[in-house]
Amino acid sequence: MAKSPSTKAPLRLGIAGLGTVGTGVIKILQSKANLLAARTGRPVVVSAVSARTRAKDRGVDLSGYAWEDDPVSLALRDDVDVFVELMGGADGPAKAATEAALSMGKDVVTANKAMLALHGNELAAQAEKHGAVLRFEAAVAGGIPVVKALTEGLAGNTITRIIGVMNGTCNYILTRMENEGLSYDEVFAAANALGYLEADPTLDVGGIDAGHKLALLAAIGFGTRVNFGDMVLEGIERITIDDIRQAADMGYKIKLLGVAQMTGRGLEQRMTPCLVPDTSPLGQLDGATNMVVLEGDEVGQIVLRGAGAGMGPTASAVMSDVLDIARGIRLTTFGVPVDMLDTAKPAVAATPASFYLRLSCIDKPGVLAKVTTALGDAGVSIERMHQYGQHDDPDVAPVLIVTDPTSRSSLDVAMAAMEGANVLSEKPVAIRIEAV
Repeated sequence: MAKSPSTKAPLRLGIAGLGTVGTGVIKILQSKANLLAARTGRPVVVSAVSARTRAKDRGVDLSGYAWEDDPVSLALRDDVDVFVELMGGADGPAKAATEAALSMGKDVVTANKAMLALHGNELAAQAEKHGAVLRFEAAVAGGIPVVKALTEGLAGNTITRIIGVMNGTCNYILTRMENEGLSYDEVFAAANALGYLEADPTLDVGGIDAGHKLALLAAIGFGTRVNFGDMVLEGIERITIDDIRQAADMGYKIKLLGVAQMTGRGLEQRMTPCLVPDTSPLGQLDGATNMVVLEGDEVGQIVLRGAGAGMGPTASAVMSDVLDIARGIRLTTFGVPVDMLDTAKPAVAATPASFYLRLSCIDKPGVLAKVTTALGDAGVSIERMHQYGQHDDPDVAPVLIVTDPTSRSSLDVAMAAMEGANVLSEKPVAIRIEAV
């Protein structure tokens, strides 16, 4: 006869990091203790916690928990079964404490996408070596259960493509620019004032934060070692309100879009601005919401949409992993044993696509001829081209070109030739038009 939750040994947590997410996890554990025990068959409790400061009022009662100033000491405590790492940072205390827990055979739940994107292969190997589980649902797309979808729900599929808007701050910026006709700088300042941006804003607007998430999903989806270093990254800093309006006129929206797919040339991973059809699920995604689209050979296309950050959604994802461990579910970190993960050859934008190309041409005779020659010599054909609007400099003519499907490498050759011919007043902007 199965034991009741009250007679089974509790699962004891050590939580390192008591910021927004850590506090949210404790609130769930305190307010839903009976429900969690009923769903897992055992109590889930907190033994000890760790954070930078003890005195801070976090809005939760911590008096019943032991306190460790050093997260490594927390990870090594005898009364901690699962180490919950919510400190952040690719290295430093987060990595040291995670390694300490794994070395003792303790399971780890983390929301730390940077640490896993840079050290995930090594940490996964350490977990397997010591019989531990390393789970990270909260590290990717907040409350959206995309890791669980890939490792469990779609385990019978060969994944063909992963696409997503994985940074809510960038989507918020682009949406406000479009809806209110504001410049990038104006909306960036507003987002910063609201506390939406990381301490280093480049992590958000430069695509790095979202790139970390995509690297983890690609590893699961394609059975490869995590390889963030070969990801193509491009942020939204150079997107203008004119780009957004021109895209809208053609029936598109601009999104910071992550795409991972296995091609004949290798694994393509990129986090870059793209044009997507305004009628597509991604095109209709507004505000700070995230969306991940998974494509499998058996299931077709699955769309997952929801809050990508915040106390409740991210704490919910942490608890998803904790409750799986409480139920006795033991999964490898990236879906298969580490020694079965392939080292994929990186493919840089191997899949041809049309591109939106914005040029600031010097307004003098023969310039457009040199532009078209540069494109033609690189094997890039033009679908449409026109001059639009006014540039701040009266001697500069803004020109918009939409190419026929081509490779990014060919387009790069053409743009380099234009810059070498001294026909542009500033660096060109090229945005891929993605089929979704």
